[in-house]
Amino acid sequence: MASLLQLSEYTHPVIVLKPSLTSLLPSSSRPRQQDYRTQPRISPPKASLQQSSSSSSSSLTRREFASQTAAISVSLLAAPPARSEDALSEWERVYLPIDPGVVLLDIAFVPDDLNHGFLLGTRQTIMETKDGGNTWAPRSIPSAEDEDFNYRFNSISFRGKEGWIVGKPAILLYTSDAGESWDRIPLSSQLPGDVVYIKATGEKSAELVTDEGAIYVTSNRGYNWRAAVQETVSATLNRTVSSGISGASYYTGTFNTVNRSPDGRYVAVSSRGNFYLTWEPGQPFWQPHNRTIARRIQNMGWRADGGLWLLVRGGGLYLSKGTGITEEFEEVQVQSRGFGILDVGYRSEEEAWAAGGSGILLRTTNGGKTWTRDKAADNIAANLYSVKFINDSKGFVLGNDGVLLRYLG
Repeated sequence: MASLLQLSEYTHPVIVLKPSLTSLLPSSSRPRQQDYRTQPRISPPKASLQQSSSSSSSSLTRREFASQTAAISVSLLAAPPARSEDALSEWERVYLPIDPGVVLLDIAFVPDDLNHGFLLGTRQTIMETKDGGNTWAPRSIPSAEDEDFNYRFNSISFRGKEGWIVGKPAILLYTSDAGESWDRIPLSSQLPGDVVYIKATGEKSAELVTDEGAIYVTSNRGYNWRAAVQETVSATLNRTVSSGISGASYYTGTFNTVNRSPDGRYVAVSSRGNFYLTWEPGQPFWQPHNRTIARRIQNMGWRADGGLWLLVRGGGLYLSKGTGITEEFEEVQVQSRGFGILDVGYRSEEEAWAAGGSGILLRTTNGGKTWTRDKAADNIAANLYSVKFINDSKGFVLGNDGVLLRYLG
């Protein structure tokens, strides 16, 4: 492994989560509405000798009937509205058997078996599905269970039957049999920063990224790693601060988000959101870029056509002019209601979905020129952090409080 740089202490970014609202009830928990047709029939009073008792019985029956009728009316008035996820035209909610408060962070499926997938999150959460994501069950991996740590699993990636999982504190898991068994691969204690992303790139090969900008590649199942950049972003900025990168003097040395394009290019947002950085294979250093937008950057990523999308705090969405790496962006009008948009996922070059705080869910069908809000998702009591499309027919939205939406289109 290439020699690692000695780094100064830095401050980890903190994500402040919106408190959970009242959980949505599954269909089995809804109150049943009574049917008027099932009400008891009132019999007419009988003849003289039984008149008194039958009158009393008839009167009692009338009171019961009136009471039940009133109860039905109250029940109908008080019945909760249909769950918002039931009304979603393209998505449905999948309920998970996990602890409240878990934030879902990444999802991946085995390429040779798209019914078999894994879901990661905070609080040492690893879940597995074998029916395409309809149902999920907790997965126990003995090598990832340590009494001294409560792992946050950040990223998962598959290529063929080989898969990789990384998390914090530093942990790396590897499978060669489509996740039936997982081995733990040791990581150096001198690794710069926390591992936030991994990408399976070929047979026994992967690319690993830390929140301090270190990029390492392996071609032998993780036994050895080679540095793809010569220095961390802190060192890069110390050299280039005089070149006019606004806000670099306040840089804390960590990424807020990092996203990889299919051809291996990266875009990352500084932890303060005051500028962004890019890297392409073969470049020795990260390239810092000034933001041309007044508001701080929330997240950035790659469009299906090779261009960039950019989100700013407060709900703004921008698209780059043309494709490739650029500093020129145009704002797109979206109905975010002031809530922050946190991620964008492309299903195709024309169709994409954006998700964010307080259940914001937006859709475009013309490459991002216009966006419409799916209002039926407004009452989902969660922040939606990630949009992942496995292919054009399988997609998921991940959020806090264990919220998982599955694409139905």
